[in-house]
Amino acid sequence: MGTETDFEVVSAVLSSEPISVDQAIRAVESNTAGAVVSFSGVVRNHDGGKAVDRLSYSAHPTAHQVMTDVVAQLVAEHSGEADQPVRIWAAHRIGLLEIGDPALVCAVAAAHRGQAFAVCSELVDRVKEQVPIWKEQFFSDGTVEWVGAGE
Repeated sequence: MGTETDFEVVSAVLSSEPISVDQAIRAVESNTAGAVVSFSGVVRNHDGGKAVDRLSYSAHPTAHQVMTDVVAQLVAEHSGEADQPVRIWAAHRIGLLEIGDPALVCAVAAAHRGQAFAVCSELVDRVKEQVPIWKEQFFSDGTVEWVGAGE
């Protein structure tokens, strides 16, 4: 789904299926890209000094559209900055995840590394800040904690 001539949004989705950084990189690579920058936010085994067993992500019914809108806004703000196509891939998992599973994966391919790093970093920050997804953490001591994203 292309949005501007110099940016192409390859994917911007929520997924109940596993996602991977390899999948994201393959999707954005091109002959014009001298840099491919990726981010993989994975489930860790601790938070706030407590051992974590697993997580579950829940999404608001509008989250799919918000994800699309967040990426489209980023593209609109950066349109005209690239001399070669910039390709973007972003996905956030929903559902039950185990330790080590990727929860948020993003990749950006651009002609130059500076632009790829900048767009990928901004993309990750915006998804985490704006997409209405909530994390339920299951701790080893039997307690559970909800953490809000996109508030």
